[in-house]
Amino acid sequence: MNNEALEETVGKMMARGKGLLAADESVKTAAKRLDAVGVESTEENRRLYRELFLGAEGIEEYLSGVIFYDETFRQKSNDGTPYPELLERRGIVPGIKVDKSTIPFPGFPNEVLTAGLDGLAERFEEYYRLGARFAKWRVVVRIGEEIPTEECLQTNAILLARYARLAQEAGIVPMVEPEVLLDGPHSFSQSEDITEKTLVEVMKQLRRYRVHLPGVILKTSMVLPGSESGQSVPTEEVGSATLRMLHNSVPEELGGIVFLSGGQSPDGATINLNAINSRGEQPWGLTFSYARALQGPSLEIWRGKEENIAEARKAFLHRLKMNSLASKGEYVSKLEQEG
Repeated sequence: MNNEALEETVGKMMARGKGLLAADESVKTAAKRLDAVGVESTEENRRLYRELFLGAEGIEEYLSGVIFYDETFRQKSNDGTPYPELLERRGIVPGIKVDKSTIPFPGFPNEVLTAGLDGLAERFEEYYRLGARFAKWRVVVRIGEEIPTEECLQTNAILLARYARLAQEAGIVPMVEPEVLLDGPHSFSQSEDITEKTLVEVMKQLRRYRVHLPGVILKTSMVLPGSESGQSVPTEEVGSATLRMLHNSVPEELGGIVFLSGGQSPDGATINLNAINSRGEQPWGLTFSYARALQGPSLEIWRGKEENIAEARKAFLHRLKMNSLASKGEYVSKLEQEG
């Protein structure tokens, strides 16, 4: 395990003013996205969906990395270049989602674990050979009546830690993603409390399993009230609570932190990211790793039609630029009119 190489990759991924595109929707999720805009989910149409974003000129100015799903990772761009190679040429780090989604947690109703450890070391060897330099593993934490349980938090944190250690052994930077779901009636204070507890447990298990923390990136939820809570919280409070939660749970030596958009609107995800970063320098870099919040507006424009590609890419670059500014605390809403 080469800690220096891992830290070098983290440095590229956390470059100031840049963030990551989460282009790792499963075939099933990609089908939902395409279906919503009237596009049939064939393998070629899913490739064209990725090409819309990965083939856009100038993305390297705002993107430091892209998370792929296995299908896309093995596909080629319009000019025949494998996608990982295409990104590498542009100075963007290729990454791969390696978990195999969630399964029910026996004995714990409404809670889930994440599968995918079996054969992971061998898969990492292949992915490294194909160009992957970071990976992602997501666990899901639901807030509800008597959940999450300590058992759920601990078991998922152990899975994240075991994955992270295997990734580092393969020379791949692990991105650990414990997503506290926005869905539900939970309050803003519950969100902060559960997100903090979740991250404390994840960091504890990363240390137990001897993971090199400066070679790890955390992908986390912001502190937000549940989508069914009816609560409206000022953006400034989202920024304050998210930073407070991170300072209470994340060691300073961790390589970096990226945020998921988790059901926020494209504008909302940008505004909240800016609220977090406008509070000055923190022990870790804080940037974005969004999927829908970056791709949604462009997908609505594209709708599978070649004549819409240029306009859709313009919208994508605009969202990238807005989030780049937000990652530096320099976003102002009047800039949206440029798009």
